[in-house]
Amino acid sequence: MTAFNFEQARFNMIEQQIRPWDVLDQRVLDTIASVPREDFVPERYRNLAFSDIAIPLGHGEVMLKPNVEGRILQALAVRPTDHVLEVGTGAGYLTACLARLAANVASVDIVPEFVEVARQRLKDRGLHNVVLHVGDASRGWGERRYHAIAVTGSVAAIDEIWRQSLSLGGRLFVVVGQPPVMEALLITRVGEREWVRESLFDTELPPLRNVAPSRVFEF
Repeated sequence: MTAFNFEQARFNMIEQQIRPWDVLDQRVLDTIASVPREDFVPERYRNLAFSDIAIPLGHGEVMLKPNVEGRILQALAVRPTDHVLEVGTGAGYLTACLARLAANVASVDIVPEFVEVARQRLKDRGLHNVVLHVGDASRGWGERRYHAIAVTGSVAAIDEIWRQSLSLGGRLFVVVGQPPVMEALLITRVGEREWVRESLFDTELPPLRNVAPSRVFEF
C-alpha cells in the first residue's frame, strides 16, 4: 500500500482550497505550510486532515475547514508584537498558527479534554508563547485588551464585551447568525468609542457555548 503523501496533500490544500478563497498573505500561507495539520486532527481522521470538511472533534464540536482558517488568519492580520485571544481552542491547530504569527496567545476552551490534548500538541511543536485555559470566555477573558480576538464558534449576536476587549486598532473575527444564515465578520476598533464592521463571507459553525444575547452591540 502506498504511504499517504502528507506534503503533497498540504500543498494541494493550500493551492486548491486556501488560495482560491483569496488568502494571498504570504505570511499566512507560510504559516499554514509550516504547521503540520495532520498532527492536530483526531487519529482516525488523519488522512482527511487536508480535506474541505469540518472534522468532528467530539463534544459536538468540529475543526474549522482549512479555507476558513486561512481567512481568519488573513483577516486578523496578526503581527509579531500582537497579543491574541482565541475563544475556543478546539484541536489547537489555529492556536498553533496564531502562535507562529503573534507575540503571545491566550486560548480558552470550555472542554478540559480539548485543552489537555492541545497543550501536548503545542508542546510537541515547540510553541511556548501560548497559555491555555479551561474556562468560559463567551463573555470576555481577563482585564487586558487584545490586538486580535478569534472566536471559533458562532453567536446569535456580538456581545459588547468583545469589542471592549480590543485595543485601539484591534481586530475581532466572529461568525454571527443562526443556521442556515451565518456571516463571518471582522470588527476593527478605530477609536475609544468607534468600531467598523466588515462582512467577509458566509459560513456555518456550531454555536459557542453559554452565549447570552444580552448586552449586544448593534452597528
